[in-house]
Amino acid sequence: MHQVQKSQVMAASPELLDVLSKDGQKTGISKPRGDVHRDGDYHRAVRVLIFAENTQQMLLQKRTDCKEAWAGLWDISTSGHISAGSSSLATARRELHEEIGIKLPSDAFEFMFSYLEQSVTNDGKYVNNEYNDVYLITTLDPIPLDAFTLQESEVSGMKYLFWEDYRRLLAEGDPGFVPYDVNGQYGTLFEIISERYKGNVEERAMVLEKQLNRYCHVSLSAELTGLADADKEALGLLIKTAKIMDEIFSQQVWCSNPCLRDWLREHADESRLDKLKWMYYQINGTPWSALDENEPFLSTADSAIKLLPDATKPVNGWKGLEYRAAFPLSRPHGANFYPRDMEKREFELWNDSLSDDQKMQATGSFHTVRRQSEGMLDDAVFLSNDITNSYVHDLYSNPYSQEYQSLLAEAADLLYKAGNLSSSPSLTRFLHSNADAFESNDYHESHIAWTELDSKLDITIGPYETHRDTPPQYKATFKAIIGIRDDEAACKVKLFADNFQVLDKNLPIDEAYKSNVTNAATIRVVNLVYRAGDLKGTTSVSFDLPNDQRLTLLLKNVAKAKFKLLFQPITNVCVSEEQRGLLDFESLYTHVICREYCRALGPHAITLGNGQKSSVRMEMQELHSALEEAKASIVGLWAIRFLTDKDLLPEKLIKPMYVSFLTGCFHSLRFGLKKAHIQAQALLFNYLSEKGGIVLLPDETFYVDFDKVENGVESLSREILTVQGRGDKAAAKSLLDKYSVISQPLRGALKKLEMLQVPVDIAPAFPIWPEMN
Repeated sequence: MHQVQKSQVMAASPELLDVLSKDGQKTGISKPRGDVHRDGDYHRAVRVLIFAENTQQMLLQKRTDCKEAWAGLWDISTSGHISAGSSSLATARRELHEEIGIKLPSDAFEFMFSYLEQSVTNDGKYVNNEYNDVYLITTLDPIPLDAFTLQESEVSGMKYLFWEDYRRLLAEGDPGFVPYDVNGQYGTLFEIISERYKGNVEERAMVLEKQLNRYCHVSLSAELTGLADADKEALGLLIKTAKIMDEIFSQQVWCSNPCLRDWLREHADESRLDKLKWMYYQINGTPWSALDENEPFLSTADSAIKLLPDATKPVNGWKGLEYRAAFPLSRPHGANFYPRDMEKREFELWNDSLSDDQKMQATGSFHTVRRQSEGMLDDAVFLSNDITNSYVHDLYSNPYSQEYQSLLAEAADLLYKAGNLSSSPSLTRFLHSNADAFESNDYHESHIAWTELDSKLDITIGPYETHRDTPPQYKATFKAIIGIRDDEAACKVKLFADNFQVLDKNLPIDEAYKSNVTNAATIRVVNLVYRAGDLKGTTSVSFDLPNDQRLTLLLKNVAKAKFKLLFQPITNVCVSEEQRGLLDFESLYTHVICREYCRALGPHAITLGNGQKSSVRMEMQELHSALEEAKASIVGLWAIRFLTDKDLLPEKLIKPMYVSFLTGCFHSLRFGLKKAHIQAQALLFNYLSEKGGIVLLPDETFYVDFDKVENGVESLSREILTVQGRGDKAAAKSLLDKYSVISQPLRGALKKLEMLQVPVDIAPAFPIWPEMN
C-alpha cells in the first residue's frame, strides 16, 4: 500500500532534489530528478549495506532491467536519492522499507562516511555527480530471502555474498556488478569490517589492559563529622540525585549509549575480554577513549543485540531480525543534542528563519534540536518522500525539561526533599531553585544561588559543560559534584582575595594596559564525596561555572590523590635527583589557588590602537582560551613571588613550587595538545626552557635554575599581558605557534614515562557509598 501511495505522489509531481555546490553545500535550488541527472548537478543520496555478522556476508540486490543506470547489475542492499527537504537517515530507512520490505529503527543504521561518486552512462544522457551517505546495518545472521518484499520497479532479486568475495569482484571490475572504487574511500568500508572481525581476542584484551593501566584506581573520601545529622540525611538524597545525572548524561552522549552500557554490564562475566570492555567503559562512560583523543575502543560489533520479530514479513521457523544497536566510528561532534543526520547548513538556514527568542533557544545551552518528522508516528517515515515537506523547516528546539522530563521530575523531587532537610538556608535555597530549574528550564536563579552558597555541604548539579557539542559548544551536559568544604584551604583563598587589587595594581605591565579590576574570583575548595554525569574519562582538580570564569570549584582531595599517585612517580623519572625532594603538595596547591584568582587579573576590556573599544576575548578569538590559561598559570607564579616578597607567604614555598610546577607540566602534556590549558603548559615549559629556567641534564632529567626561572616568569608574564592589552592576535599566534609544541626534550620525557608505565590519570571510587559505585 505504501508503494502505491508513493507512486501516486510521484505521478502527480516529479521528485525534487536539492542541488548542491561542488563542495556538497546546499545552494537553495531544487530541481526534478531527471533534470538533475541530465544537467549533471551535484546532489545527495544514501547507500545502505546489510552485513550478516555470523556468516561475514553482505546482502546484495539485483537492479531491474528497466533502471536508468546500471540496469540488471548486482548492487548494495539498497540506495536512493535524498528528496528536497528530506533527511539522510529518514531516506535510508524509507528506501530500505520500500525496496526490500525491511522496517528498522534509527539505531540500526551506522553512518560510515560520505563520498562523491561521479559517472556518465546512457551515452552521456545520465550524468551522476552524487554525494553518498553510506550506512551499515549489522545483523547477527542472514535474513531469509523469503522475508523480503521486493519493489518490482526497482529490485529483481536478492542474494548474500561473502564480503571478501564482493570486494574482490569489485576490484576486478566484474561486469555483473555496479562498479565502486574499492581503492578509494569506498574501500574503507571493507577495511573497517576486516578490522572489526579479525578475531585476535588476546591481542585486543592486551590493548584494553594497557589502556586501563594508564589509570590509577583510588578511593576518595571526605570527613563527614562536621556535618549536621540532617545534612547527612540530605547527602544520601543528593547521591541518589547525582545518579540520575549519570542517566541523563548517558543519553546525551549518544542515543544508543544507555543500551550499550546495559549490554556491557550484563555480559561482563562471560570472558576476560568482556570484563575489560566493561571496566574501561565504566571509566569513560562512552565507547570513546578520553586519553586517546576520543578514539573508539569499542565498535558496533561490541554493541547490544536487539530482536525485531516484525521487521519483515513472517517466515516459518524464523524468530525475526536480530541486529546490533549502532554507534558512530568517531565521537559525534554534536553528541545527541541534534538529529544525527543534520548538516551545518540546515541548522543555519533554520536558525536564520527564527525570531530572536527562538534563536536563543536554538543556540542556548538547555535545549536539544529535534526533527518534527521524528516526533510523528514512526510509520510516517515510510509513507512518502514528501513527509518533511509539510514543514518550512523540519527542525525545532526542545527544552531539557521536556527532553528528559521523567528523569528531571524525579531529580527535582529528591532535591526538594534534600533542601527541606538541610540545616543551611543557602543550601536549601540552591536545592529548591535547582529543582525549579529542572522543571522550568530556567537556570538563572539556580546559578545565582550557587554563587551565594555558604554551606559545609557543597553541591554543583545540573547542565554545565558544553565541550561535548564541538563545535559550536552550545549545548550543556549534566553533571553532579558533591563535596565537603575544606576549612583549612579557606585561609589561603582569603589571602589571595584580600590582596587581589594589590596584585592587579602591581602586574608587570604598562599602566595603559591595566584593567583596574575590582572583583576577585569566587573560589570554593571542597573535598569530593561523590561525582556523576559528564565527569568521565579524565579527572579534573577544578571546575568552572559556565558563562562566568570567575566562579571556580577546586577539589582538594582529588589534587592530593593526583599528587601522590601521579606527580611523585613523574618526579622520580623526570626531575633531577638533587631536586626531587622539593616536590611538595602545599606549594603546588598554593599555586593552583593563586592561578584561579589570576584569571581575573590583567586586561579584559581593552582599547585598540585606533581608539576602538573591544575585549581580549573578541580580539584573540580562537586563541583566547590557550592564551588566557597561559596568563593565569604564569602570572600565578609571579604573584606568589610578589606576595612572598611582601612577607605574606613564606619563602620556603618558592623552590618547591617551581619543582612541583615542572612536574605538573609533564603530567598535563601526557593528555595531548588539543585542550587550551595543555597548550598553555607547553608554552610555559618551552619558554622557560629557552630562557634557561628549566635545564635538560645529560641524564635526560630536568633541573630548575631558580634564578633564571624567576626572570623568565616575569618576562613571559609581561609579554602575554601586553599582547592581551594590545589585542594583538598576530603576536599571540606567533607566541603559541613557537612554544605550544611538544619539543624534543618534552617528547623524550613523555616517551620515558610511557615506557615505564607511569599512570596518566586517576579513576576515583567513593567507598562511603559502595552501593552507588
